[in-house]
Amino acid sequence: MAQPALSASDLVRSLGGRRVLDGVSLTAAPGHRVGLIGENGVGKSTLLRLLAGVDEPDGGAVTRPADVGFLHQEMPFDPAATIADVLDEALREAREDLAELDRLTTALAATPPEGPDHPALLAAYGLRLDRAQDHAAWDADRRAEITLAGLGLGGIDQSRALATLSGGQRARLALAALLVRRPAALLLDEPTNHLDDDAAAFLEDQVRALPGVVVAASHDRAFLDAVCTDLIDLDPAVDGPTRYGGGYTAYQAAKQAERDRWERRFADEQSELAALRHAVATTSRTIAANRGPRDNNKMSFGLLTNRVEQQISRRVRNAARRLGELERAQVRRPPPPLRFAAPALASASPDGTLLALRDVRVPGRLALDRLDLTAADRLLVTGPNGAGKSTLLAVLAGHLAAGGEVRRRGNLRVGLLAQDSVFDRPERTAADTYARVVGQRRAETVPLAELGLLAPRELGRPVGELSVGQRRRLALALLVADPPDLLLLDEPTNHLSPRLADELQDALGPGPGAIVVASHDRWLRSRWPGRELRLPAPA
Repeated sequence: MAQPALSASDLVRSLGGRRVLDGVSLTAAPGHRVGLIGENGVGKSTLLRLLAGVDEPDGGAVTRPADVGFLHQEMPFDPAATIADVLDEALREAREDLAELDRLTTALAATPPEGPDHPALLAAYGLRLDRAQDHAAWDADRRAEITLAGLGLGGIDQSRALATLSGGQRARLALAALLVRRPAALLLDEPTNHLDDDAAAFLEDQVRALPGVVVAASHDRAFLDAVCTDLIDLDPAVDGPTRYGGGYTAYQAAKQAERDRWERRFADEQSELAALRHAVATTSRTIAANRGPRDNNKMSFGLLTNRVEQQISRRVRNAARRLGELERAQVRRPPPPLRFAAPALASASPDGTLLALRDVRVPGRLALDRLDLTAADRLLVTGPNGAGKSTLLAVLAGHLAAGGEVRRRGNLRVGLLAQDSVFDRPERTAADTYARVVGQRRAETVPLAELGLLAPRELGRPVGELSVGQRRRLALALLVADPPDLLLLDEPTNHLSPRLADELQDALGPGPGAIVVASHDRWLRSRWPGRELRLPAPA
């Protein structure tokens, strides 16, 4: 039985007086796995809700299969329900299919082929068989066990109530239930949140094996690259959302090609504008024969001068017309990518050591025997949740006291991008906050608008009205504008679009100043150019 497609046409949705989606269209045939990417607030989650039928559009229409599975924030179960209850519901359709096939098999065996009821029974059997095959019903119970184990839930007693599970465990259980169901259309909102590397790899294998439609909103570049057949970039563009074929690697190549074309077009237009302005300013004052006529040639000189002046006038008019057109339609300057231009280090110790840790202990949170950071170090701190990554960064920043020995170079400037960005004066605008923190002179030298971290419309908004991701990008801008000697970044790609995460990752390359990054980002970790310190799992 052919799986139905999922399609949306000209979707419009406004929330809180702001138009989140404006004419978005999407078509996904069975076997296609579409990734939704873009900045926070561009409407990825809103689009998923419209596709799932959880929310209704203000305009446009959605055509969806009858069987849709949607992974969203809250599980549709009572907190008193058990893990077994969730699995029973996930297996219900497969069990019903098998029970109905048994009934139809018995009925067909008891019905003569020439009997009047046989064609209808045979047709019903065929439809049910197709449905059971699409849902892999015969393997459903075994698939449930494998899925629970693959997502790190295999050792949990299935009689436990959902209320006793952590938020991460509930999220993984909701994901497991959808994978067990195998719906015709699977809609996922940040599916790799709460997954370790093994669980994320398991999810990727499972999603690639699904026969139906998959649409996933994700910041996880490794997931997008491993799973997606298409990517839709919802960031604002002249022609609306743009669809790219292939996974994240293909998307990167396409975006780089777009950037190259943009830069070439801007350079060409600026060169042409300069030439046109020069032509309009000077050509009109140029006359081919800039001298008086001979007495015996006044008539012919006048005719020639008129023709020359007409030609010049025509060229000036054409140049002025082209200049006006180009000035109105010229492409804007490409925003510069992020760059950490740290100042030259002063008074470094002879061996270039900025920080040295010996036998550092924070009870219950961190145990580290030795760590040395040099003036141009690039250190990646990894490890499972609870291993002490954030604690180590807080110790390095001097924000947390620890047992043991911590030696710092004199006058060391340290900056920390924490996971939670809090500002003392939320009523101040982003632009005002930036200027007050970095100083007016540096704010003019390194304008916030040119860092590419906040959209122009966000600069005048109070910080308290910005999203979590926007506040985090403002905090990052404060560090980019005035880089310290030692830069500490705690999960820096959280709340960043994949494009910004790429630019940030590029900015972490070789250069002055030491950088320490704590991250679970698989894409960043697989491409890290420096050292790695892996902290063990908590005992």
